[in-house]
Amino acid sequence: MTDPRTTTPNTPDHPGDQPLLELRDLEISFTSSTGVVNAVRGANLTIYPGQSVAIVGESGSGKSTTAMSIIGLLPGTGKVTGGKIIFNGEDITGLSNKQMEKYRGSEIGLVPQDPMTNLNPVWKIGSQVKESLKANNVVPGSEMDARVTEVLEEAGLPDAERRAKQYPHEFSGGMRQRALIAIGLAARPKLLIADEPTSALDVTVQRQILDHLEGLTRDLGTAVLFITHDLGLAAERAEHLVVMHRGRIVESGPSLQILRNPRHPYTQRLVQAAPSLASARIQSAQAKGMESAELLTAGATADTVDLTTEERVIEVRNLTREFNIRGSRGDKKTLRAVDDVSFYVRKGTTTALVGESGSGKSTVANMVLSLLEPTSGQVLYNGTDLSTLSRRDLFNMRRKLQVVFQNPYGSLDPMYSIYRCIEEPLVIHKVGGDRKAREKRVAELLDMVSMPRSAMRRYPNELSGGQRQRIAIARALALNPEVIVLDEAVSALDVLVQNQILRLLAELQHELSLTYLFITHDLAVVRQTADDVVVMKKGQVVEAGPTDDIFNDPQQDYTRNLINSVPGLGIELGTGVTE
Repeated sequence: MTDPRTTTPNTPDHPGDQPLLELRDLEISFTSSTGVVNAVRGANLTIYPGQSVAIVGESGSGKSTTAMSIIGLLPGTGKVTGGKIIFNGEDITGLSNKQMEKYRGSEIGLVPQDPMTNLNPVWKIGSQVKESLKANNVVPGSEMDARVTEVLEEAGLPDAERRAKQYPHEFSGGMRQRALIAIGLAARPKLLIADEPTSALDVTVQRQILDHLEGLTRDLGTAVLFITHDLGLAAERAEHLVVMHRGRIVESGPSLQILRNPRHPYTQRLVQAAPSLASARIQSAQAKGMESAELLTAGATADTVDLTTEERVIEVRNLTREFNIRGSRGDKKTLRAVDDVSFYVRKGTTTALVGESGSGKSTVANMVLSLLEPTSGQVLYNGTDLSTLSRRDLFNMRRKLQVVFQNPYGSLDPMYSIYRCIEEPLVIHKVGGDRKAREKRVAELLDMVSMPRSAMRRYPNELSGGQRQRIAIARALALNPEVIVLDEAVSALDVLVQNQILRLLAELQHELSLTYLFITHDLAVVRQTADDVVVMKKGQVVEAGPTDDIFNDPQQDYTRNLINSVPGLGIELGTGVTE
């Protein structure tokens, strides 16, 4: 018997509803120097008025390509080579760019992924909303300014009239995303395509944006197509889930049904790997009284070290950091980014430093790494105050304290081969002997991070994001460090790649007795990996303790809000891939 979820479209809430959008056997290809690449193959998708649907899959699965074909914005040489796109009963597959303008904005809205690159930096926010209103003839010119203010207010921007006169750089990430939502919904479209609308945002801001988007689209009767790699978000926000893998739809059906009982092996891997869903399994397992050994099989990767150790490898005491900034009128002001912060990191464990953007966690990390000098307070490494070290001693200390940054695209020199990237710390610190010995060490490091030795001859631009992050980890391991600071080290990666890197880090920690200081805003990853948690808010530590204690019984409303904002954390999934 065939699985009906993979062969029939999603059904509407009301049987009499006509589909708003139908993709029938859609084929999309790109022409490259090496030939034709089939990016989407035989995709079928149905969306009904007012329905929320999510397409999930890793980078390269074809989900964004599918979405962009609907609005006629395929990049480069991309074109629809087969099948049909039917919108509101009309076939829009072969329409020219000019003909598609009738649909863009007024019928199909778009909220693109990155607000920094999708808002014009030299135009005021109001002008950019106004452009959308003009293009779609929404209101007469005399009412334009009032409508701009109304649209921004609808998107949740306070003091919208004043905000409309500001530029994108004067907005926070969440405010910029709200501005894009305002532009996407300005002409009251019947369908809104939201392409990774909150991937760059903190969980609390993400939740506010998605709550508001959900309320707004419900009030307007707008259907929403989410494009995301976050299954927790998809499960919470979409009624219907479509899973794409290598250009094909491999599974389709009601969100919770798929997440609780995934049929396709790829969907099973996605569900198993998603940090928010793994966290949900841990919460569920603990509620049922499972032991830690059972929790490991439920998706956790921690608990591989002696959690009773109290040996402090890093101790932060009363750390404060102030910056001189210019006020709104040009007068000098002092910003206290870190305010009397104290915590310690136990040897061989993982301590997560968490908080929203602007909480001061990365500033603390930079002071731990001696990349920033504290205004006051101390950072002790194995009992030694780092501020008392000479330049030579500090240089030698860096061999024991290494870092893996957030962006593997920016942290590797594009002009260096992979061999030279990993060899560089060995040369700088004059360890590893001659070139032959260094080559041997680089080969060993590549083995450690499960990369082929042939990668030595390649360059960073030839590798995927996950492969680059493995190289960054190999470079951090080159000098046999005791401590690695991981600054948002997996936040830019797809869930499957993220899961691979987290497992790799857990294995390396176990094999090499490493200590990790994990800087992150992703509470789902913290739940999986950390032994201890330090929660920061506006430069101060508001709560600290063992991970289980923090998650099971948070003492502060701020911590509780951070945890409750993790998408998918409250979904009952059981403890395995299937129930």
